[in-house]
Amino acid sequence: MDCKLRIAKFDDLEQIVEIYNQAILTRCQTGDTKVLKVEDRIKWFHEHEPNKYPIIVAEIDDTVIGWISLSSYGKGREGLKYTVEVSYFVHDNYKRMRVGTRMMNFIIKEAKKLNYKTLIAILIHENIGSIKLLEKYHFEKCAFLPDVMEIDGKIFSQLYYCLKI
Repeated sequence: MDCKLRIAKFDDLEQIVEIYNQAILTRCQTGDTKVLKVEDRIKWFHEHEPNKYPIIVAEIDDTVIGWISLSSYGKGREGLKYTVEVSYFVHDNYKRMRVGTRMMNFIIKEAKKLNYKTLIAILIHENIGSIKLLEKYHFEKCAFLPDVMEIDGKIFSQLYYCLKI
């Protein structure tokens, strides 16, 4: 499979939201519980300036099949300016096809170019696919927050994974 990676355009937002909504519906890949509309993510999209907090999409034949982003961590806190949160999601039809691997490889290189020093990934403890991807790239578990999330009556713990770059 040959997918192309590039900076997201506003026209990609509908497909980005569709992929994120798939993750919401799993009930174990994000803390969001309500399906989003494109309008719900417009501000988020515009906060991701490509030269500071890029959103990268993976696409095949003009169809977005995954996305990864860098976001502010501790927004507005000067002491955290070299630390960013990485988030990533792959369309259900393209999981286990190395899309996440390609995106992670790309975003780590981008983060280095942007002079970031630490990447943080925050995930639900049952998200085994994400844990495997992060550990493949030598992210280390740096925090475990037990039983801090409840979705549909089920209790989840949250993990923080960190990578020094």
